Amino acid sequence: EDKKAGSKGTEKAEPEELKEPAESNEPKEPVEAKGNGHVVCIDPGHQRSGESAKEPNGPNSKTMKARVTGGTRGTTTGVYEYELTLTISQALKTELEKRGYTVYMTRDTHDVKISNMERAQYATQVNADIYFRIHANGAGSSSANGAMMLTPSASNPYVANLASKSKTLSQDVLTAYCQATGMKNLGVQANDTMTGLNWATMPMTLIELGFMTNPRDDKNMEDAAYQAKMVQGMANGIDAYFQGQ
Repeated sequence: EDKKAGSKGTEKAEPEELKEPAESNEPKEPVEAKGNGHVVCIDPGHQRSGESAKEPNGPNSKTMKARVTGGTRGTTTGVYEYELTLTISQALKTELEKRGYTVYMTRDTHDVKISNMERAQYATQVNADIYFRIHANGAGSSSANGAMMLTPSASNPYVANLASKSKTLSQDVLTAYCQATGMKNLGVQANDTMTGLNWATMPMTLIELGFMTNPRDDKNMEDAAYQAKMVQGMANGIDAYFQGQ
């Protein structure tokens, strides 16, 4: 949401932005979980237009942050982050549903106006077991490459009680994702400044799929066969998390 945690000095603006959940701004009524009984809320990072109006960084916070930022763009492919994140999120939703999960998405179109706080609140509205945010990274240097996960620390002022499970979720997904794709593993990084994490009420994580400013990562993330590996990796990691609970 705020900034990306990529190479130093090249953080990305808040990776969240949403409009109303998926088709409309009206949150869908939660339905009883079927299949394997687990509910996942996926947040495709960003949206077509950022929104500079402010919202609290967390519950009762006096720190105000932009509701949604614009994200990055592929320097080789020209694809915008908000486009990539929706493509991957839709494919992940399909895969998870095949595996028995009940899946909600904070948006299913680019033309929305949903803030990072509202995205996290939507996950609560649909009774999600985990909140999975999907983003891509950007850096000032084209050599920066690889995937990472962002998760709240144990000293987070808003969601410290969720830090342990969120870290486990992050580690499980990143390990499986990098195994499936061959992407460089940049590790799980603590981040307590992201509105989209600070407003969550269930274990949550944010994946940086790769660097859109790196030619290889950027091209790979637009390749259909590679995208299938990305999706399989993330789904395998989510499976591993629930199997360990």
